[in-house]
Amino acid sequence: MSDAHPIRSRGPGFSIGARIIAVLVLTAIGAVGAWIQRDAQHRHAEPRTEFTATNPPTGLPAALTTGQHLRWSRCTSTPTAREGYDCAVMRAPLDYRKPDGRTIDVALIRLKATGPNSRRIGSLVLNFGGPGVSGVNGLPARIRQYGPLLDRYDLVSFDPRGVGATIPVRCGKTADDTGFEGGDACAKHSGAILPYIGTSHTARDLDLMRYLLGDKRLHYFGVSYGTALGAVYAHLYPSHVGRLVLEASVDPTVDLDEEQVAQVEAVQAAFDRFAVHCAAHIRDCPTGDGPEEAARRMARLADRLEKKPAPAGGGRTLDANGLASDVDDHLARGTDGWPPLAKALTALIDHNDGRPLDKGSEHTGTADQAAEPQDTSRAALVAITCADSSLRPDFGRLDRDSKRVEAASPVFGAAWSAGVYVCYDWPFDGERVTPRVNAEGADPILVVGGTGDPRTPYAGAQHMARALGDGVGVLLTAEEEGHGTYPQNRCVLEAVDRYLRTGRAPASGTVCRGDMS
Repeated sequence: MSDAHPIRSRGPGFSIGARIIAVLVLTAIGAVGAWIQRDAQHRHAEPRTEFTATNPPTGLPAALTTGQHLRWSRCTSTPTAREGYDCAVMRAPLDYRKPDGRTIDVALIRLKATGPNSRRIGSLVLNFGGPGVSGVNGLPARIRQYGPLLDRYDLVSFDPRGVGATIPVRCGKTADDTGFEGGDACAKHSGAILPYIGTSHTARDLDLMRYLLGDKRLHYFGVSYGTALGAVYAHLYPSHVGRLVLEASVDPTVDLDEEQVAQVEAVQAAFDRFAVHCAAHIRDCPTGDGPEEAARRMARLADRLEKKPAPAGGGRTLDANGLASDVDDHLARGTDGWPPLAKALTALIDHNDGRPLDKGSEHTGTADQAAEPQDTSRAALVAITCADSSLRPDFGRLDRDSKRVEAASPVFGAAWSAGVYVCYDWPFDGERVTPRVNAEGADPILVVGGTGDPRTPYAGAQHMARALGDGVGVLLTAEEEGHGTYPQNRCVLEAVDRYLRTGRAPASGTVCRGDMS
């Protein structure tokens, strides 16, 4: 889950600063410009062939299926307007049980394929995690990761329900406030939409989107929370499954509370591996001679920051919860995050300077590069999480669960323990304890898991592959640190791209060596 105050996200974070966005976007501009130039050179005057699907979602009025056409036009916001992105709005039922009732507008973004018509497969729909991350903002920010697939696919993303421009959840003090003031504020300002923003509703939007994009089957790349969305889609529409990649997979077999424990154990294990490396390879290692000493030093540092937060620049301060959150963000970057983490901790411990740790923690891990400004993402994360989970424990269990999470990690447990309370006062029932993801009859679905993932533990990928069903879930293991391994691990990159281009999945159980090998 995302915010360390109190829950962490299973995907891209929600505190990306303007400078990080600018760097990603400026880099993307150059990359996209090159693709567009190559497109002009190779396609010449070849007209683009639009695909048409003949299998609309059942049960919807014709006005939303055969009578609806996506009206793509150049995106108007910068920098997407300069980069050749198209935007559109898709009408969908607010409540799929009442398809003739109120409709909503789902915001879409697309970058058209650069390859010839004869090689184009269709659209590849991307979800970058969260929940609560905007795909309209995320696609331009992450185009360097997925841009090489433009030779075969239109790259498409969207704002899921409750996020960005798609019926955004409002949980602040007023209807215009993008902050988060708890369940009562959400009910007051967004009560009419809260029952309809869960993952199963967004999965139904995906099938309508697939049809309107002209694809008989959905081709999809989901990261972190996006794996839950892709798996729920596969359960609902197994015959519509095309080439689905689920990277940094969540665990569909654990409930929300068990997920908190597994996640805090995983991030603690990642920190312990950092501490071992730091002691062996970094002079004057700030965490000492190994994991035990690191835990003691971090406890003293957290106690100091709880009493008096450190300055973090821009008028911000860094407290104990912020310390845990920022360290986690560095660990999510894999071994690339280790040297800057050591330097930042040294600055904080020796000079009470929180700026390096806070500046370097803006959710830029391998699976955490979506450009989601600090807007309604906190509200969306909570709202979608609580729409999905039916757990509403009493205070006795909440207290026990909180202590269990705290005990699971000497460094991160206290900050993570508050996450068990996320839905305790939510004004609506949730859908289920764990999602249904079995997809019997679907084509093979590629599940990618990293053995050192600090946010979506590797066991989740194993469980996801099994839960999808025999012959459906194909597990690809990467022996890597960090949250997400595509495209950083070359073996993963080649296996995933081969699958997306040809439909040929690697043998289930294939292992890609990496920095943990």
